[in-house]
Amino acid sequence: MTKSKNILITGASTGIGYELVKIFVNNGYNVYGSVRKQSDADKLLTELGERFHPLLFDVTDHEAVEKTGKWLENEIGNEGLSGLINNAGIAVGGPFMDLAVEDYRHQFEVNVFGLIKVTQVFLPLLGARENHPSAPGKIIQISSVSGRMGMPFVSPYVGSKHAVEGITESLRKELLMYGIDVVLIEPGPIKTPIWEKSMEPLFDKFKDSVYLPIMKKSHEKFMGPSIEKALPAGAAAKIIFKEFEKKKSKARRIIIAQKFKNWTLPSLLSTRTLDKILGKALGLIK
Repeated sequence: MTKSKNILITGASTGIGYELVKIFVNNGYNVYGSVRKQSDADKLLTELGERFHPLLFDVTDHEAVEKTGKWLENEIGNEGLSGLINNAGIAVGGPFMDLAVEDYRHQFEVNVFGLIKVTQVFLPLLGARENHPSAPGKIIQISSVSGRMGMPFVSPYVGSKHAVEGITESLRKELLMYGIDVVLIEPGPIKTPIWEKSMEPLFDKFKDSVYLPIMKKSHEKFMGPSIEKALPAGAAAKIIFKEFEKKKSKARRIIIAQKFKNWTLPSLLSTRTLDKILGKALGLIK
């Protein structure tokens, strides 16, 4: 069976999604990229040319996702999709005690339920149907190392990524019957707008919280420096593209700068030991 040169990438306007769109376009793919604003669609069309096809929808608007799915079915028909990259996401932060349930709900609507809906709608074009005429596609879920290890003050984000990882573990096995692979990409800190959009405003939002001084210290000692030393989004996108192109991808792939120092060594420590080290560093314990 021939492999389609069509791919769908959500969250195409900034960060890793934007860099992925550029790489796939430059490698001869027809990229269908979801954006939420017409201005972003126009900008990407001007920049990337005829191989980029903007899809105007928010992943939380399930009706719009379904409508787009029907449109794309008519547009590409038997060609199908060679891949779906679920990249769209947000980061909601704050102290657990001070967050509203609605904050968690908003986080999960985007990162979890949006991902679920998009995947369900486009699965037939990836090959989850009888007599699919082209080679089965591949799904890449952009998760996070937060899907394995949680830091303080980002519990909504951490919870959403744990959910994505668990769902993906089950989905990968279910899709074996169709030959569709499902791969988890778990980035560490990446230089993208996601944290700029979410972290700085928290200091005002939680100005009356007992955790405010510790949140600021966490940002100064860990979040800020880690973002400064983080991988550029373009470098992460190149790794993801190579993983997509492989015939046999790893089920999980961690992407992080200085991996041995920033992931391998900490992973050797027990959870309680890591808690104690972090707690002392932030002043959560004496």
